[in-house]
Amino acid sequence: MNPKAKITRVETIPVAVPFRVPFKIASGGARPVGENLLVRLHTDQGLAGIGETQAWRRQGSTETFASLKCAIEEHLAPRLIGRSPFELPALVRAMDEALYPALYAKAGIIDGLYDLQGKLLGVPVWQLLGGKCRDAVGACAVLPIKDSLEETLAGADDFHRRGFRSFTVKVGVNAEAEVKLVAAVRERFPSAIIRVDANASMRFDAALALLEKLAPYGLDAAEQMVPMWDLEGMAELARRVPVAIMADECVGTVHDLLEVIKRRAATVMQTKVAKNGGIWHMRMLWTLAHAADMRIYPGNHPSTSVATAAVVHLAAAWPGPLLDGPFAVGISGAFARDVVLEPLSVENGAVRVPDGPGLGVALDEKAIAAMRVDK
Repeated sequence: MNPKAKITRVETIPVAVPFRVPFKIASGGARPVGENLLVRLHTDQGLAGIGETQAWRRQGSTETFASLKCAIEEHLAPRLIGRSPFELPALVRAMDEALYPALYAKAGIIDGLYDLQGKLLGVPVWQLLGGKCRDAVGACAVLPIKDSLEETLAGADDFHRRGFRSFTVKVGVNAEAEVKLVAAVRERFPSAIIRVDANASMRFDAALALLEKLAPYGLDAAEQMVPMWDLEGMAELARRVPVAIMADECVGTVHDLLEVIKRRAATVMQTKVAKNGGIWHMRMLWTLAHAADMRIYPGNHPSTSVATAAVVHLAAAWPGPLLDGPFAVGISGAFARDVVLEPLSVENGAVRVPDGPGLGVALDEKAIAAMRVDK
């Protein structure tokens, strides 16, 4: 392969990926599909790199397909054309000069650059990141908001049969029902790791009351209980409840995380490929969090195997401890379809690290054609 390859075109591919059942969290209504944007970087050598981002439209994300395509095609792509994919630091700087922070728009490009580098050199992304520390990455199961306790528990049973021993329970809608749900999950799985996630939907007083009621059930962490701007509320929760507070929506850039650390607003941090700008930026966040003695929770919006693979490669090359995070929620059963020929899978609660060149996944053009929304 020729490491002197030049980028010739940046292609955006919007796909509506169906959920098996509508996916519901506390903020926003149930969603029948995920609006995921694939980014393909073409070169003069015939090889292309792929990445993935999302038009999530909640949890602090205002991106739509139209805004992402505009940001990528009109502002970021011109900074890449004619450049080598091996100029990654310079390309990141060039994109920052064009748009900042624009992390959702940059995520698919940056991971596509890593994928392209690996394909050109014939090595997996984890090798580009320094080498492999683990062969599989543990994942947690996400229990979205359902109409009944029984329906949610049936989902938990299915995940447990498939090897999951860590659960994130979505909360923030009905406190009384959510206490009963967490109690039932704890009774059903006494040794399971249980976390709750309000997706930034609760007032401080409601979050405090809920966590005081849930604390006896041995929660490992409570994720983004209050709005993303309420760092004081997060810090007060951290002082007043015996449950670790996790930052998610409030952390986009390293500057956001630094503010969380300075205010002692959380001791756990979640990253997502789209929210945090891909592998390059997530690695900086992990490094800063590790320096502050925060636990790291690798996550994702519901993603296909492309964005899932990005997290897996970063985790494989990470030397420190990692929690079993919700980075595989899309491929672990939330999505009914995938966009790659050989989808990644969760076995015994973990995703094996791909060893093929780049991210180790290849696009399924027929599946993509069936889900494209711009053709």
